[in-house]
Amino acid sequence: MEGNLGGKGQSAQRKAANEGEADKCRRPKSKTERMAKRPTAGGGSGKGGGLQDVLRGWTDGAQRTRTSSNMIRVFISSTFTDMSAERKALLEKAYPEVLAFCRGLGLVFEVVDLRWGIRSATSGDHEACEVFLQEIQNCQRISAGPAFVALLGNRYGHRSLPRLVPEKLFEVFLSKMSKNPEGVKLLTRWFLKDNNAVPPTYILQPITAFYPHYSDLRPESGPQRDKDVLSWRFTETQLLRLLRSAATDAEAAGDITAAQKQRFLTSGQRRARSVLRRGFCEVFDLSVFFCSTVTEREFERGLLEDVTDQSALLFIREIPRQRVRDGPKRLAKYMDLTADGLLDAEAQGLLGALKARLYATSQKILNLHCVELSKGSIDPKRKEHAQYLDGVCEQFVSQMKARIGVAVESSVEAGARRVWSDTEGRKGEVSEWVVQEVERHFAMSGELCRGLHGREGLLGRLCFAMWESTNAPHSPIVVHGAAGMGKTALLCKLAQEMRGVLEGGAVVAIRLLAAGHPQRADIDHVLLSVCLQISFACGLAPPSPLTANTHPELLRFFRNALANVSQQGHTVLVILDALDQLSDKHHAHKLYWLPNQLPPNVHLVVSMDTSSEAFANITLKLESSASFFEVERLSRDEGKQVMESYLRALRRTLTPEQSEAVLRSFDVGGCPLHLKLILSAAKRWTSFTPPTHRHVGANAQEMMSQLLLMLEEKHSRELVGGALGYLALARGGLLEAELRDVMSLDDDIIREVYRYSLPPTPSLIRLPPLLWARLKWDLEDQLEERWSGGVATIAFNNRRLCEVVSARYLTSERKGRCLRVLAEYFLGRWAGKLKPIALPGLSLLLSDRKVPPQPLWFAPGLANVRKLQELPYHLLHAGLWEELRQEVIGDAEFLFTKSRFCGVSSVIQDLDQCSQYMDCTETRLIRDTLVLVKPSLDFLEGHMDMSLFYSELLARLHHLAKPFPSVIGQLCSQCEEWLLTCPEPILVPKCSFLQQPGGALQHTLTDLQGGVLCMDVSVEAELLIAGSDDGVVAVWSLTDQQLVHSLIGHTGSVLSVKVLTSSAHCLSLAADGSLRRWSLTNGKQLNCIQEAVPVDSTPLSAQLHLSKQLLFVYTCDQVKVWRPDGSELLFSSTEEDSVVLGVLEDSVVSLCGSGRVRIFDVNQVQTVETQLEKSETRLTPVRSVTLPRRGRVFLVSKEGSLYQISRSGKNSAAEFPLVPSLLSVSEEEKILMAGAERTLTLFNIDRDSVDRFLDLHHDDRVLSAVISSDCRLLASGAADQLIRVWSVTTGALLDSLYGSDAPVTSLFLQNGLVVSASASAAAVNLWSLKYDERHRPPAHIPAGCAHVALARDTDRVFYVRQQSQTEVISWNNLTGSLSERYAVSAQVCCLAVAQHKRLLFCGLVTGTVLIYPLALPQETLCIPPPPSLSRVLCLAVDAKEKHMAVAYEDSVCLFEITTRDSFPTVEGPLRGFPLSLLHAPLSAMALLSDIRLLYGTGCGEVKLHNLSDGGCSDLEAHGSRVTSVTASNWGSHALVGSEDAVQRLWTLDPLVLDHTMEYKGFGFEGVLCAAFSESDKFVFTGSQDRTVKVWDVTSGDLLFVQYVYSPVVRMVTFRNGFVALSQQGAVIREVFRCPDHVSPDWNPLRNVKAQYRVTSREKNRDGQQDSVSDLQDFNPAQFNLNLVSMLKAKPSTSCLIL
Repeated sequence: MEGNLGGKGQSAQRKAANEGEADKCRRPKSKTERMAKRPTAGGGSGKGGGLQDVLRGWTDGAQRTRTSSNMIRVFISSTFTDMSAERKALLEKAYPEVLAFCRGLGLVFEVVDLRWGIRSATSGDHEACEVFLQEIQNCQRISAGPAFVALLGNRYGHRSLPRLVPEKLFEVFLSKMSKNPEGVKLLTRWFLKDNNAVPPTYILQPITAFYPHYSDLRPESGPQRDKDVLSWRFTETQLLRLLRSAATDAEAAGDITAAQKQRFLTSGQRRARSVLRRGFCEVFDLSVFFCSTVTEREFERGLLEDVTDQSALLFIREIPRQRVRDGPKRLAKYMDLTADGLLDAEAQGLLGALKARLYATSQKILNLHCVELSKGSIDPKRKEHAQYLDGVCEQFVSQMKARIGVAVESSVEAGARRVWSDTEGRKGEVSEWVVQEVERHFAMSGELCRGLHGREGLLGRLCFAMWESTNAPHSPIVVHGAAGMGKTALLCKLAQEMRGVLEGGAVVAIRLLAAGHPQRADIDHVLLSVCLQISFACGLAPPSPLTANTHPELLRFFRNALANVSQQGHTVLVILDALDQLSDKHHAHKLYWLPNQLPPNVHLVVSMDTSSEAFANITLKLESSASFFEVERLSRDEGKQVMESYLRALRRTLTPEQSEAVLRSFDVGGCPLHLKLILSAAKRWTSFTPPTHRHVGANAQEMMSQLLLMLEEKHSRELVGGALGYLALARGGLLEAELRDVMSLDDDIIREVYRYSLPPTPSLIRLPPLLWARLKWDLEDQLEERWSGGVATIAFNNRRLCEVVSARYLTSERKGRCLRVLAEYFLGRWAGKLKPIALPGLSLLLSDRKVPPQPLWFAPGLANVRKLQELPYHLLHAGLWEELRQEVIGDAEFLFTKSRFCGVSSVIQDLDQCSQYMDCTETRLIRDTLVLVKPSLDFLEGHMDMSLFYSELLARLHHLAKPFPSVIGQLCSQCEEWLLTCPEPILVPKCSFLQQPGGALQHTLTDLQGGVLCMDVSVEAELLIAGSDDGVVAVWSLTDQQLVHSLIGHTGSVLSVKVLTSSAHCLSLAADGSLRRWSLTNGKQLNCIQEAVPVDSTPLSAQLHLSKQLLFVYTCDQVKVWRPDGSELLFSSTEEDSVVLGVLEDSVVSLCGSGRVRIFDVNQVQTVETQLEKSETRLTPVRSVTLPRRGRVFLVSKEGSLYQISRSGKNSAAEFPLVPSLLSVSEEEKILMAGAERTLTLFNIDRDSVDRFLDLHHDDRVLSAVISSDCRLLASGAADQLIRVWSVTTGALLDSLYGSDAPVTSLFLQNGLVVSASASAAAVNLWSLKYDERHRPPAHIPAGCAHVALARDTDRVFYVRQQSQTEVISWNNLTGSLSERYAVSAQVCCLAVAQHKRLLFCGLVTGTVLIYPLALPQETLCIPPPPSLSRVLCLAVDAKEKHMAVAYEDSVCLFEITTRDSFPTVEGPLRGFPLSLLHAPLSAMALLSDIRLLYGTGCGEVKLHNLSDGGCSDLEAHGSRVTSVTASNWGSHALVGSEDAVQRLWTLDPLVLDHTMEYKGFGFEGVLCAAFSESDKFVFTGSQDRTVKVWDVTSGDLLFVQYVYSPVVRMVTFRNGFVALSQQGAVIREVFRCPDHVSPDWNPLRNVKAQYRVTSREKNRDGQQDSVSDLQDFNPAQFNLNLVSMLKAKPSTSCLIL
């Protein structure tokens, strides 16, 4: 229907549910471990075509499957006055208990009591009955369990007139009144014929049409109101008498039967058809109610129409006898009286008949009570009445619980698991939310395109464009137009049409991105849902958790998935509507994620507003105009077709004058949304509606304003503005119960409600639910239900209406007040508390608003998801920032709970929003911390426990607790307190050892797979281009750090990249010999030149140069020249006897033999040759650099000279004492930088001379350097992975940037931004020099050191950076700086530390052992090499530090550590034994205090050698190299570990094997180090799989596993835990806590994906060993091999965008 085109349509969920679903109960979907599986799609079994049809998009959206409901919504039915005490008791006592019970099951509990808070439902428009019945229908449709509770006393209630009477029936009645002209006149005055109904219907006129003051509650109108009320009662009685008399006459005349007449005069008959809402047309059989009350009609609908025993409850209260003194007037609230004050016998008879029916049919749900009234009422203060009310509440609670429990269990039993099969028959579970997402969007799509008229030509062009391009690569199709023009409905119709065109195996995926307004869709969520749908439908492997939660990986998977389905021959159509409604996350509007080109058989259709930013970006991205299709206005004829179709479906029509008015207004703009809004109003017009009441706005916005004005006149501006304002402010809609609660907390709304009357109970004040129900009834076309997780929220179905509501009602003051109410509601501030309010005419009242509490957890494992979703948003926007910091940002439990149940991405998104409004450094740091934690949580697919989350936070934020005590300090305290009181084994971090947030590092771009060899930056376009050794050129935007393009085409390493002057193109030169030109606008390759350079060239040898007229590519011996566009090769030369130094403008400068320089002008074909000064002998060039601005080339020779060569051939020479490995100049060509080993030297070249003015010393070899454009700052990169920032004027070291984790080989510096890259890392880092030094991460030693040793108090770390280095560096861990350098005479083989005696031992390749007393840094001891001069393999010091063992290649020697005159000495060798050179070398060893040596070899042998007597024992061998041998502190045990991840724990006296521990992780194996606890009860191990494990020495059980992101290479016992050093250079300090008794259900592998097995000996009474194996396997889940390969490819999961 075209009328749905502009507004994103009527809620498909609501409409589909209203079609014949009224009396079917939904089943609950429990969120406990008994979670029910969703019913299969399309009515299928879930194992065949049903599910596949859903996933392929071949289901009819109109016939949508029903979603399992997690809601219990109960309608409370009773008369108004006589059951008020029972309703109040239920509200105060029963409902909260049932609410808590439902919450414990993961269900939402809502009560709809439309009689609470009001005394009568009579309204001037006679719509109350329809509102009540519609609410019953909604409860039955939504509720997963009980839906109706009836309360019946001794009052029958008011009998009202029917609002609608069919034409034929009414005319029969008139014909029987021909002798009563006054009666006919009265009837025809109040009942007017509506010819717009089909068939025509007589409509009862509003009371206020004749009695205008009937509903006027103003005090000054009191007399007129009382008069009108009495007049209406008299008129109503007359009308009822006339209709009953006519019915009797009709029976006598045979026009109706006696049975039919009886149905008029009695109660409780059902209608033949459902009432068409809003007064269109009601088609009756002869069951029109002239006598029955609204209550009986409710009972009919809720109890007597095919209702099961489990869906309803019935409470009946009987009064056993009536005392004489309790006259009728005293019982007026509890019985029906006539106008003259007497008991209404007819009403009592009807009530008796109703009760008789209920007693006969509802025995199983009946609760009968006999209560004697006291003074004509129920008095809760009387004991017997209080007991009665308590009994009602107890019965209500117990029976509701029982029925809800049955509903939940039956839902579980009926659940079906969905499976999918790939081409090999493997089965995997389909993600439940994906199926729901597919069904939801197809349901909305089917509803939106129903009745579509027009657009046939545009649809045809779209279909033809796809058909024409299906067999070749092509661009996406873009549908655009003005807002409200029907783009959404057009795409929905396109999806429907294409299903008929495409073959049966095709996949159609449609996503309506504006359907969730005001919350905007997240591009990651959209791409993931599409990827999963395509994967499951086509039998592809779905994305792994890491891929699904990492934007670059997900984007890569999306493109690969499209390519894979194309290669397999599948046809896929993806439709994404309203791209302009995407959220700003990842700068989705810039459309970096949108592929420029699609493979054959894959079609992508997108839509957006023509005026949007997304459209402007896509016009730049797609060059061909053939990809764009505009949706234009509808013609008048098309609008007429839409109108007629719309009204026909509603069984309505319009008069010719009304039709003309509609079409005339529509034809001004031809906007479908405008027409939809007009028709929404026109369907209420009767044929007698006067023109003054036909509001037809000139445009959509006017129509919306008129709608709101109409609602205000009927319901009051405060009520309308409040209700709609809260809906507009809600993040993702509100539950109806939530909306009623927040409106009850809004004092302005409450004051308006009780403006002219007092609340029934001043101590309990709430919004009467009927007021919202009536407003919702009038908003039917503007609201929709949104189901998510089995819970329905209500929201606007039109984004523009939401905007109009916000502009009309949400002034700055009102918006802030409403947001505060929402925030306080989700905080639970007023739950169980009295809230003050000042009502008109009353002093300040303290009243209970009866809002529910909002705990974070409803039950173990069941979180308050609504609080998690809404609270941060409302606290932020209400300006309650201190509460936000305390309750959300600084609350560890809240962060954990939301990360677990909503995903860590949602928490990051919340903190991003907070950072936009709050200038809070701590918020940004916590946000960055969660970004770093995210990979671990993604890897575990959200199944994390609190210990993991808290440990991760503490290990990253510990060092920030003191600088930022208010939030981060509080957060760390919470984490540490919880970990220290955890009842399970746990490691508690005592320092920051995981990658920390903050500091200069802002972003890590990880979109490449290989090391970065070259990069260039376009400052004008703010683009960064990098070339990697895997042949990919990546283009990032520096403004938003998003990947713009991956330029794929090279098959070899990219040697050079260069952005052209226009910034629209770039060049790339690769080792495959090709030179390629790329468009930076759309990422397409424009040109490719093969054999531009020799294959396998290196980055240093191949260079690019672009002059104004020519393009040069040159190596040391080859030059090629093209036109700038690469279209023509102009020159090619191979220099066999010369070396190309560079290019100046169009001249090639080369060095020939004997110091001659040749300068060849390619343009003018001229050659200039000249002799270099002071070069009579042959010189050896080392480095050269070109100065294009000054027209010079600088050349450094090995002979110690620097030559300046101009384009004219002039040259000069100067002494140059360096042999640089790095030579470059500043941008202004004023400073020359020369790097040689660890020194970077700066020369002033502003004049002709070369003046050395600064030497910058580094701790390792200088690899890169760059100077800022103002020549004030210099950044240098070195092999020690540091970036140093220097002052060029003073030479002072201003900053050291840690975090590269690889040698820095490329640098860029501009305006405080540093860009760094490494040839050995697949990442580019962006650093800011303007950062708060308070959150600077602590420095640590370089990653990947060859040898390390660690002092147990962690103040000193000793390391050898590279295997070839001949020095040991001492690092002060307290100050984060280098403290000492120990020069050695040869390469270091191993390091060891005597902890108490403070000695550092260094074993050298020459066999020498150097000993450094740490207390005497100037002294050095030496153990000379053995006679064989064998290299040192291992060093070991016993626990008492009395002896030291040195293992050489051919022997082991024992030395004594003593002191002489307070100076440490080493005596020996005391003892020793030879090692066979025929066996594998010794690889690890431990020296025991009794001078026994336990050692292992490279082939897995393990031996225990007694150095006292020479005895030797062979222990059980390992299957691979022994990597760790560790003795316990007390010498009773030893642990031997090997590369195959097998560990053996030995008892040393007597020597027996206690346990064999085997651990299988996800691909990385091997034990690297170990340490025993001080008590020797536990042993800690560090492994190649980047984990720390804790084992029980007695039982061998694995107690705890902690992932630390890097292999742990050294470990030392420290207090109650250990100190360790990771391969990344971080010092780890942790305390281990273990309860005395560990639960048998404890699973140490719950936070990792692994298996372990322990084989232990069993001790008999004699202590002898029995060979018994005890197998302990936990978590036997299969490994995800795709994930393993991904982790192998990435050295650290912490390299993510910050």
